[in-house]
Amino acid sequence: MGKVSCGVSGWAYAKWKPDFYPAKLSSAKFLGFYASRLNSVEVNYTFRSFPTEKLLGNWIAATPPDFKFAVKAHQSITHIKRLKNVTDATAKFIASLKPLEEANKLGPVLFQLPPNLKFDLKLLEDFLAELPDKTRCTIEFRNASWFVEDVFGALARRNVALCLAESDDMVTIDKQTADFCYLRLRKEGYSADDRTAISRRVRSLAQHVEVFAYYRHFDAPECPLQAEELLHAVKST
Repeated sequence: MGKVSCGVSGWAYAKWKPDFYPAKLSSAKFLGFYASRLNSVEVNYTFRSFPTEKLLGNWIAATPPDFKFAVKAHQSITHIKRLKNVTDATAKFIASLKPLEEANKLGPVLFQLPPNLKFDLKLLEDFLAELPDKTRCTIEFRNASWFVEDVFGALARRNVALCLAESDDMVTIDKQTADFCYLRLRKEGYSADDRTAISRRVRSLAQHVEVFAYYRHFDAPECPLQAEELLHAVKST
């Protein structure tokens, strides 16, 4: 079975006390404690700021060797330039993640597109052509016009994963386009039956590929607790 990495979109949430974080745990120790219970995190910080080498060094030091950081791409690529003429910006962003790559802690890079960016095959193909082969990348389309076979084929040719995102507004078509899968579980709430179905789905996917799965970062501690539940359910099989 392929490796399964589970986590939440972020970790710096004091409102997760005391159900997930101990009541007296300082915020400086949040990541280390988080990494003692979950094996991955999706980083949203990088959407607005390029990470410094010092910051990444601190993250690396706080986490065990097999921990993975999935990283959201900077907004200059996806929301400001909207994938157009972003060769230099993308290369600069990927280069900023080098400390994570060298520590073998870099998970996929998530390129989340704005909802009002509609299907443009040439734009996508030109962007995909510039992505480095050795970096795992996933794209989250938030406009349904992208869910067509031409897009799936373009992603597959570059081994870029279609981000399998679900929210109360939209659920991505379930297509595998890379040698890993990336799930974003973004609904407002998940019942026990929902979570059982998710664990079955992740186990099924992991029979074939490596899987990364992340719950949304609501203030309530249910998110990390549900991610931990998913990780344990997968490991117990």
